[in-house]
Amino acid sequence: ALRVVVVGLGKQEDLKADTVRKAAGNVARRVRALGARKVATVVHGAGAGGLDPETAAQALAEGAVMGLYRFDRHKQPEQEPKRVEEITVVEADAGRLDAVRRGVERGRILAEAANFARDLANEPANVLTPTELAARAEAMAREAGLTCEVYDRPWMEQQGMGGLLGVARGSAQPPKFIVLHYRGDPESQEALALVGKGITFDTGGISIKPAQGMEEMKGDMSGAAAVIAAMQAIARLRPRINVTALAPATENMPGGNATKPGDVLRAMNGKTMEVINTDAEGRLILADALSYAVQHKLSPIVDVATLTGACIVALGTVATGAMTNNAEVLREIMAAGEAAGEKFWELPMFEEYRELIKSDVADIKNTGGRDAGAITAAWFLREFVDDTPWVHLDMAGTDNSKKEEGPWVKGATGIPVRTLVNFVLARAERRAGAPK
Repeated sequence: ALRVVVVGLGKQEDLKADTVRKAAGNVARRVRALGARKVATVVHGAGAGGLDPETAAQALAEGAVMGLYRFDRHKQPEQEPKRVEEITVVEADAGRLDAVRRGVERGRILAEAANFARDLANEPANVLTPTELAARAEAMAREAGLTCEVYDRPWMEQQGMGGLLGVARGSAQPPKFIVLHYRGDPESQEALALVGKGITFDTGGISIKPAQGMEEMKGDMSGAAAVIAAMQAIARLRPRINVTALAPATENMPGGNATKPGDVLRAMNGKTMEVINTDAEGRLILADALSYAVQHKLSPIVDVATLTGACIVALGTVATGAMTNNAEVLREIMAAGEAAGEKFWELPMFEEYRELIKSDVADIKNTGGRDAGAITAAWFLREFVDDTPWVHLDMAGTDNSKKEEGPWVKGATGIPVRTLVNFVLARAERRAGAPK
């Protein structure tokens, strides 16, 4: 080797998989900056660190692949960009090789899925329209062996999807409803649902947002990106379980035909929704997607959305807000997140919060005001899941990073792709171990 990089992992008692993940991301960018094209590395933490070799190898692969991510497809490089073309993982103990290989392969698959979600969320909205989002989901499905269905406005009208159609009315771009199916257990009729908010650009509609920072609203489809990308990894890892992903996609634009404050929309399940603020649009399109999931008996349901600024006020950019009607499913999500190095924090769903979304002219209204905004938004969604076990993940504060640290780079984070995949894999493993 012409150059050796020595990496400090901190105190042994504090060492965990996420330590390895962060170190791998930082080192990968450093060696790229040095001009290295081919790199060899030990499995950080699997020696004196005491970590399980498979876990450490997975964290190493995730950190390196995610840490090297760049979104530069719209730039003209002045010169050939520096790239790490090959990373070789070195292991001296032959007895560990199979475990290291398994860990590296799973880590690479998870990281590539997270990077796919980043690619979608980083695209400008004039490129990634609802039609283009659907086209990329279809292309991924063909490559991964998934079934993909994309539905247009006439089908939404037949289904009674008044929420999705109401939000789409102000945009010249046609809305899409994207459905992805993974059938890992063809002997079972059961399937769980991953639902993602797909607002490909959010102006706020008639209740228009301030101009400052509005360019970031190209990422308001990060929830849809996450569930679509998670399906890519699930298809490649092939767990014995059935999963359906749903992504309602549209722009939220002002216009002569746009939904107005005070309008009443009817969701797919028949409930009426008074629109108090057209910038509370994500919950309107999710209402129809959740109703679809319930109608098709998908369970449990996990929805992912950049839903509320209130969640950023509550939790900042460190943790994703989590709300549920089922404590056990939420515990599974929390455990999956810990394994991925992605943080979640539960917010309460006390019955008193539901009072804030009662409407005088409809069944419910789409905002309860400033107080407990993330929770009242979750209560709105809960109206459309009936008794189905459900977890809502509000990722408004964690979908984007302002700095480079470990696996995170500036721009879209790809959260919570790896958490969703870990959740599905753990469910499949428990089902496989359950008595017949």
